[in-house]
Amino acid sequence: MSSADEDDAATSPTAASRLRRLTDSELFSPVEWRRRVLFWSGAVMVGLAAVGFAQAADYVFGLFRGIVAHNRFWPFLITPVTFALLAWLTQGVLRPTRGSGIPQAIAALKVEDEGFRQGLLSLRVAIGKMALTLAALLGGASVGREGPTVHVGAGLLYSLGRRFGFADPTAAGRFILAGSAAGLAAAFNTPLAGVVFAIEEMSGAFEHRMSGTLLTAVIIAGVVSLGILGNYAYFGHVDIGLPLGKAWWAVLATGIVCGLAGGLFARLIQPSDSGFRGMVGRLRGRQPVAFAAACGLALVLLSQLTHTGLYGTGYAQARDILEGHADTVMGFGVLKFLGNIASYWAGIPGGIFSPALAVGAGLGNNLSTILPGVDPAAVALLAMAAYLSGVTQAPLTATVISMELTANQQMVLPIMATCLLARAASSLLSRKPVYRALADKLIEGYAHELALRAAEAAHDDEADGLADDDAVSERTARPMVQDPATPMPPAREPPNDTSPENHSTP
Repeated sequence: MSSADEDDAATSPTAASRLRRLTDSELFSPVEWRRRVLFWSGAVMVGLAAVGFAQAADYVFGLFRGIVAHNRFWPFLITPVTFALLAWLTQGVLRPTRGSGIPQAIAALKVEDEGFRQGLLSLRVAIGKMALTLAALLGGASVGREGPTVHVGAGLLYSLGRRFGFADPTAAGRFILAGSAAGLAAAFNTPLAGVVFAIEEMSGAFEHRMSGTLLTAVIIAGVVSLGILGNYAYFGHVDIGLPLGKAWWAVLATGIVCGLAGGLFARLIQPSDSGFRGMVGRLRGRQPVAFAAACGLALVLLSQLTHTGLYGTGYAQARDILEGHADTVMGFGVLKFLGNIASYWAGIPGGIFSPALAVGAGLGNNLSTILPGVDPAAVALLAMAAYLSGVTQAPLTATVISMELTANQQMVLPIMATCLLARAASSLLSRKPVYRALADKLIEGYAHELALRAAEAAHDDEADGLADDDAVSERTARPMVQDPATPMPPAREPPNDTSPENHSTP
């Protein structure tokens, strides 16, 4: 062998090991690139789904508003029937579509069980969530689309990862988290809020390896939304400020009042086995369809007290209040609060994000009357952020969402202080954040179901064991029975005396 061949032989293992180390690195790993492509593709899908969902929601609610404009009494028929129909449809396989959808995503992230996750985040559930939420808006329900978009985003990315081999618990959890963040970012056009929401509300921690993936998913979903709908703020550009001296009175008033109101709402929608909430739960459990119809009727009756109505997200009323030319009644915030309760108690699909913002704006409109010298729009913005923080007990998410929805950076410090105060006030009435409390109920229900299955399986095994024991006993006792093939012994001669006294039992 020549010296050149010896040199090549000596260097070949080194080159191979270097190539292997290169392909094993995260940057050049084929598996990692496959995962990245799936994330990027899924983020595009989430963005498209969010945009389509938003446009469809605006369209169907526009149809309902047209019906109300033609005759304000039509909702007395349409809304209760819609609520009853949705309650009936969500009794079976579509049961996971009930409610906001964010608790389902949180529960699926917490429980690393493929069957549990598939039950909450399948494509069937995602499609059903969108369709039934649109039906709820068509019927005038006081619900939003943002929570359902989070649910759909988590379901789409989870199903995509599972379809292409990323079904292990850790990888699936990353897909769920990224899909949830991308869903919120695309729904509100708030990319920063999507990231903060994923950290504060969904996971409670930030994994370093997940940071790039999460940010990329949010950016891609946001770019898709921007490319189709354009660069916009949800409530438009709200150019308001708050003088430093007067700010703290507004911060205290909105933080305490709206925080307590948000905590009360969170407490009322959490299930309980006792008290008033227990009674509501039992009524809904016994007659879910009739109870939902009654909730729909209650919403219509409440809406008759305000000419603007309580139907839908409340976006138009909140925007009017922020722009300072609202013609809503002074009690709109309280009435919208009650309308949101009625819609959620009905057990129909729909989110609470946008309706919560409308409640906060309405309460701020009331509070501005006792805060002279402070811009009413600024009070409404603080109240909106405070109420959302009180409901979710996620002050950072509420702060960032309020800033991005209004394109307002002038009130960062007052909004943040208000949200922190509201979170503290809310905890006096609701000890646990509402989304996590509802997610824990889902997990408890699944654990109870597993326990019942285990008990049934143990009972079946015990029954099978008893049957086997009976069979063994029967086989053991069988030789005591005369074999038909064995000749019978000769019969004993009866006694000659046939008197009754001499008869004996054989």
